[in-house]
Amino acid sequence: MPVTADIVATYRGPGRVVRRLLDMGPREDRALAFVMAFCGVGFIAQLPRLARQAHLDGEDLNMLMGGALLGSVIILPLLLYLVAWITHLGARLFGGKGTSYGARLALFWALLASTPLVLLNGLVAGFIGPGPALTLAGLTWVAVFAWFWASGIRQAQGATG
Repeated sequence: MPVTADIVATYRGPGRVVRRLLDMGPREDRALAFVMAFCGVGFIAQLPRLARQAHLDGEDLNMLMGGALLGSVIILPLLLYLVAWITHLGARLFGGKGTSYGARLALFWALLASTPLVLLNGLVAGFIGPGPALTLAGLTWVAVFAWFWASGIRQAQGATG
């Protein structure tokens, strides 16, 4: 299935999509592509907010974008690999039987599948700014991401019940 179709299917049943991705076999290139796609979209989602900040505060937009690019595309993937590894170790402590690859796939897919809400959050931050709408958009993204990740990690680590 195309990634976009998988993203839509994730909103109906995140565990099923992760199970299907895991059944395709361990492919680190797929996991890396997922995390890098999320990081790229995450960078793009920040641009409206950065443009607003540059306009309102008189800051240099290029400097803001450079910092966001460094953080989003270089540093964030490394941190996400660390989070996935720690998640895997934590799951093992509680009886999980999955692999480190499964933990990475569950996290990276949850992030990539939640990118429509990341983009919405970025648009709200750029066009409306701080306030209840931005808080609602952010909380919605966090809740959906947590749902996707929990469902995925349950499939990846073989949790029962």
